[in-house]
Amino acid sequence: MRNAGASIDPPTDPFEAIPLPSRPVPPGARGPKPPPGAQPQGGSRLPPGVSPDIFGSSGFGSPSAPAGRSTGLPPAAQPPQPWQMPAAPEPVVPQRSLRDEPGLMPGGDGGSSKLEPLRYEEPPPRRRRGRMFALVVLAVVLLAGVAYAIPAVVMSGKMLPGTQVQNIDIGGLTATEAADKLREQLGDKAARTMTLLAAGKKYDIDPDKSGLEFDVVATINQAPSDFPAPMEVWRALTGTLKLDPQISVDSDLLESTVTSLAKKIDVKVREGKVAFEGVKPVVVTPQDGRILEQEAAAATIRKAFLGPEAEIRLPVSVIKPKVTADVVKKAAAVAGKALPGPVTLTYAGKQAQLPVETLAAHLSFEPDDSGGMSPSFDAKNAIATVEKRLVDPSLAPLEPTFQIVGGKPKLVPGHKGKGIDDKKLADDVAEMVAENGSRTIPVTLATVQPRISEAEARGFGIKEKVSEFTTPYDCCLPRVTNIQTIAKLLDGYLVKPGETFSLNGVIGQRDTARGFVPAPMIQNGRLVDSVGGGISQFVTTMYNAVYFGGFEEVQHMAHEFYISRYPAGRESTVSWPEPDFRWKNDSKYGVLVKTSFTNSGVTVAFWSTKRYDIESISSERYNITPFKRETDSGPDCIPMVGQNGFTIDVWRVFKQNGKEIKRVKETTVYRPEVDLKCVPAAAARTPDPPAPPANPDDATNADLPGAVDAADATNATDAANDVDQ
Repeated sequence: MRNAGASIDPPTDPFEAIPLPSRPVPPGARGPKPPPGAQPQGGSRLPPGVSPDIFGSSGFGSPSAPAGRSTGLPPAAQPPQPWQMPAAPEPVVPQRSLRDEPGLMPGGDGGSSKLEPLRYEEPPPRRRRGRMFALVVLAVVLLAGVAYAIPAVVMSGKMLPGTQVQNIDIGGLTATEAADKLREQLGDKAARTMTLLAAGKKYDIDPDKSGLEFDVVATINQAPSDFPAPMEVWRALTGTLKLDPQISVDSDLLESTVTSLAKKIDVKVREGKVAFEGVKPVVVTPQDGRILEQEAAAATIRKAFLGPEAEIRLPVSVIKPKVTADVVKKAAAVAGKALPGPVTLTYAGKQAQLPVETLAAHLSFEPDDSGGMSPSFDAKNAIATVEKRLVDPSLAPLEPTFQIVGGKPKLVPGHKGKGIDDKKLADDVAEMVAENGSRTIPVTLATVQPRISEAEARGFGIKEKVSEFTTPYDCCLPRVTNIQTIAKLLDGYLVKPGETFSLNGVIGQRDTARGFVPAPMIQNGRLVDSVGGGISQFVTTMYNAVYFGGFEEVQHMAHEFYISRYPAGRESTVSWPEPDFRWKNDSKYGVLVKTSFTNSGVTVAFWSTKRYDIESISSERYNITPFKRETDSGPDCIPMVGQNGFTIDVWRVFKQNGKEIKRVKETTVYRPEVDLKCVPAAAARTPDPPAPPANPDDATNADLPGAVDAADATNATDAANDVDQ
C-alpha cells in the first residue's frame, strides 16, 4: 500500500501531521511550569526512542532551550473553551471542560488523570415557594368546587331556597308545587274588587272584567329553577330572592274600563259667557272642569292590582276656565247696551234687516286671549233668513243629497255657489258692538263650497233604510205648520261619519221669515205662545229614528209633562238656544235624513248601512204623583189638562245576528201636569175641587194604545199636551 501512493494509515509519528511552529514554544505554554531542575510531568513529549537532538539544540521539549527561542515545532493547540450560552431565567449549573478540571489534562496539578465527580446543586428558594403556592391554590379550588357542587345538586330543579312572592315562601318547591301554592294564597286577592278614588268619589271595578289576571307562570319564570350558578347558590344560602307577582292585561278591556270611568269622572270646563234670553243678557258663570288622565289611570290600576288592600287614587287634572266670574259680570254690563236696535245689511242696492231678536239670538260674549271677553257673532246662522233677499238664490251653492228612486238611493250632485261672506260679517258685527259703530253694514259675497263634496257623498255607503218612525197629529193647527216647515228644511240632509248633528246648529232660531208661526210652548210650567212652537214633535220623531238606527245619543231632554202621542221615556223637547237636541253618527257610514208628512202625522227615516237590530223594553210606570187643579183669569191664560206624573225605565237593546251585544238603561221622570182652567176674574175666587188621588191603574188616555187624548179635542187642550222649544 505504501508503494501505491499516499498512505491512508495514520503516521507512525503522532506528531507527523502537525505543522512545525514558526517560532519556539516557550516552556510551560502547554501546561503549568515545572519547578527548576524537575522533569516535566508526563515525561518527554517525544515518542520513545526519538532523540530530541534531531531537532537541534533548541528542539521541542528540550529543557535547555533558551526562553523565547523557537523550537521549530508548531504551537500547541489552545485548550477548548466552553460554549457561550445565552442567559437562562433559571440559574444554570456551570459547565466546565475537561481541561478546566484539575488533573484531567497532561500538565495538570499533580499530574493525576483521576476524574472528579460532579456535585448536585439545590434549586433556589423562589422555585420552592411557587410550588407550595400552586398546591395551596389547587386545594382551595377543590374545596370550593365541592362546596358549590353539593348544594347545587340538591337545589337543582326546584325554586332556590329563600325565594318569596309577597312574603309567600316557595323555596325548595318544584315549579308545579310553587304554582299551586301561589294560586291558593293569592287567588282571593286577585279576585277582590278594586276601589278607586277620584275627585272625592269612590268607584269599584272588577279586575277580571277589567282585563287583569294574576299570571302565575310568568311569576315563577322569574326565578331560576335549573342547575344554579355559583352566585345563585351563594344567594340561596345567605339571603332571599323577592319576586314581584306578574299580571297579564287585556288592553282592550282595561281601556274600556278606564273610558267608562272617565265618563263618570270628567266634567267639562264651563267657560264664562254672556248670552241673551230674548233681548236680556244672561250670565253663564265659569266653572272648573276636570279630566281623568286615562293613560296614567290605566298604569295606576295595573300597578295597584295585587297590591295592598287600599283605596287607589286615580290621576285627575283640574281645568281652569279662561276668565273669572268678575270678568263675566263686567261683560254682562256691556252686553246690556249692545242692542239698541236692528242692523241693516246692504248689497248691490238691496238691503235686509237683522232684527234685535235675531242679533241677540246669535250674539254672545266669549273669553278672549287677553283674559277679557269679546263679542262673538254667529253670522252664518243669523243670515239664513235674510240671505235670499240680498243674493239671487240661483247663485247659492247646492248641497249633494240622495233621492229615493224605486226604493234605492240615487245621488244628486251638488255644486259651489255665491253667498254672503259670513266670516267678514261676523267680524264687522263684533266690531260694531264693541265700538258702538254704525248699524248699517255693507256685505260682500264670497265663493261658498258645499258642506259635503260629491266624492264624499259617493263614499258614504248609503244603501238601505236603517230606521223609521212616525208620530201623529191633528190637521191644520199652527203647531202642525211648524212641524211641516222643519221637516222640509231637513229633508235630504246628510250627516257625515263621526259628525254630531245639532238641531239648533242646523236650523238656527225659528223665525217667521222661513215659515214658522206662533204656537204654544211650555215656559215655567205654563203654556205660552212662541214662534216655532210644536217642533218638539218633530224632534221626538227624529229621536226615535236615532234610537232604532243604533246611533249615539248626545243630548236630549224629555218633556216636563208626559204627552200621550209619544212613547213614554222615548221623546225629547228642544228650545232656543237651549236645550238642544244632538246625536252622533258613530258609524263609518254617512246618514241620509229623509222626512215626509201628511195631514195626520210626520215621519223621519234614516238611510245608511245597517249595523244593529234595536229592541226597546219598558218597565211599568211607578212613583205615581197626583196632579193639582188651578184656575187663571189672566188674558194670556191657556187651559191645561191635568195628568199624573210618574217614572219609567226604558232599556235599549242592541243586537247583531240575533245576539244581544249590549243594552242601555234610561230612566225618565215626568212631573204632574197641572189641571188649569181659564175663568173670568170673578170665578177665579171659587175654590177648586180636590184632584183625584194618584192611582197607578188610572186609565187615562195616555195608557190606552191608539187612544186620542181628550186634550186633542180643541186647539187649546191640544196645545196643553205639547212642549216645544
